[in-house]
Amino acid sequence: MTIETGDSVSLEYVGTLPDGTVFDTSRQDVAEAEGLAEAQPDRDYEPLAVEVGAGTVIEGLDEALVGMSVGDEESIEIPPEKAYGEYDEDLVREHETEQLREVLGDEPEEGLYVQTQQGGLGEIVHTDDDVVRIDFNHELAGETLIFDVEILDAN
Repeated sequence: MTIETGDSVSLEYVGTLPDGTVFDTSRQDVAEAEGLAEAQPDRDYEPLAVEVGAGTVIEGLDEALVGMSVGDEESIEIPPEKAYGEYDEDLVREHETEQLREVLGDEPEEGLYVQTQQGGLGEIVHTDDDVVRIDFNHELAGETLIFDVEILDAN
């Protein structure tokens, strides 16, 4: 059966950057070998269920599944514009340090993640006595992603 838009698919995957860094996987053994399982101890590593074309995975992966079949194993390279977009400097926002201290109820620190009232997630990338910069880009923005996928089931 050739996968078409609207089909339900079950797949295993390993997501890497061009330098070989694994950023995500559905495979327990890969997660353990790469230190991902330790970083996310409560996560279940299991095949990913996807409704093709429903927008539940990044656009490039969604598009690449069309035409594949059960048993296929492919390496799919996805450019930033079909993944998490290009890095956007406009998504790095500055806030007064004192104002952010009041909102957080604590001292802002680089590496800390903050959430906006609208649900946006950003990482504090700079802090000093006057200004805090928060980066609201996705951590994989601007990256080409490579997914090694194996189609387990489709219907």
